[in-house]
Parts: sequence; structure tokens; C-alpha cells
Amino acid sequence: MSIIDTSTNMLINTDQYKDTKIKQIAENANNKKDDKELLKACQEFEAIFTHMLLKAMRSTVPESELIEKTTATEIFEDMYDQELATTLSKGQNGLGIAQMLYNQMKRYI
Repeated sequence: MSIIDTSTNMLINTDQYKDTKIKQIAENANNKKDDKELLKACQEFEAIFTHMLLKAMRSTVPESELIEKTTATEIFEDMYDQELATTLSKGQNGLGIAQMLYNQMKRYI
């Protein structure tokens, strides 16, 4: 039996697909989805860790009298650090923590 794939307009021979083959394809797709979710979780962990690092580093900088330290300034700095951490963790390699976690955890999932 043959069907037409509407996305590619190609004729597909369905005889080559057996139940085991279809199950294997579905499992591979599910694993790829799980891999993406695992990588995303690792990147989020790296972002949290990076935010903590930035916050700790910012606390070591002495306060200046040039700019008054208000609640608004503190909120802005914290939001900036959070966004910076998120951007860094989703970059090409980030700090590398997310990739190391992903490689380690992928073995067990």
C-alpha cells in the first residue's frame, strides 16, 4: 500500500513500516523531545547558578555616593543580572555547566 505525504508531495510505500519500526521511530522522537527538555532544564540551572554568581560579585563592589542606592536601583540591578545570566546560559556554550550536566544526566535518562 502507498500513501502521499502532503508535506513533501511524495509517494510513501507503507509496506516498509511495521509495528516495531513505527514504535522505534516514536520512541526516538520521544527521546529527542526528552533530550530537548533535559537540555533546557540544564540551561535553566546554569542560569540560576550564574545569577547567584553575579549577585555575589555585585555585593563585593563598594557602594558609591555618586549614585544613590534605592530600592528601584536594587530591583533594576537584580533584573539585569537575571537577564544577563539567562542570556549567558543560552549562548553557544555559556559557562559550559549546562552542557556538562546534560552529558552526565543523559546517560541515566
